[in-house]
Amino acid sequence: MFSQTVTEVLWSLNLKPMATKLLPLRKLSRILKLPSSSSCSFRKCPYLLEASIPLIHISNNVHQFHPPSFSQSFSSRPLDIVGDDSRGPATIDYSSLMQEGEFHRLADFTIQGLQEKLEEYGDNLQIDGFDVDYGNEVLTLRLGNLGTYVLNKQTPNRQIWLSSPLSGPSRFDWDQNSRAWIYRRNKANLLSLLETELMQLCGEPINLS
Repeated sequence: MFSQTVTEVLWSLNLKPMATKLLPLRKLSRILKLPSSSSCSFRKCPYLLEASIPLIHISNNVHQFHPPSFSQSFSSRPLDIVGDDSRGPATIDYSSLMQEGEFHRLADFTIQGLQEKLEEYGDNLQIDGFDVDYGNEVLTLRLGNLGTYVLNKQTPNRQIWLSSPLSGPSRFDWDQNSRAWIYRRNKANLLSLLETELMQLCGEPINLS
């Protein structure tokens, strides 16, 4: 006969306070899979004691658990971000940009002047595939196997963009003090850069100023 109930077992083990905090006895009996028949005694069901102990430990740990505090992990101080051009293009302040008409006047004067001087330069070179083309506000200089240059206006940014086979892409802003198109990242002058690179590629000097 089942001479001891679950309650009596827990009392005899001094586990009454912890067991009652964990689960009602009926649920504990189902979890421990006690037989519904009263023919099973506590000695014949040793798994009752073995299964109760882990559950009691879990109950104790739950009551002792304290969630971590994150108050020291985060700071409300804003990030210290410095506007460094090396980290990417800065946000455009449109209020400080020149008037669109002035931009077109300066950019067109520069690009059309380059077209004329590059065509004259090509007449003195012996390079297969040399060609200068201007259309849709894009100036293209082809140097055959040596590579291709592309210049075009970027009106929203008020910039001239250059694609070079040597130095890659560059973005030039008009500098009022030097009266020239300057690449802000390395302070390169558009015309001086082209003079240097064309001399390096073609072996002949050119004056674009």
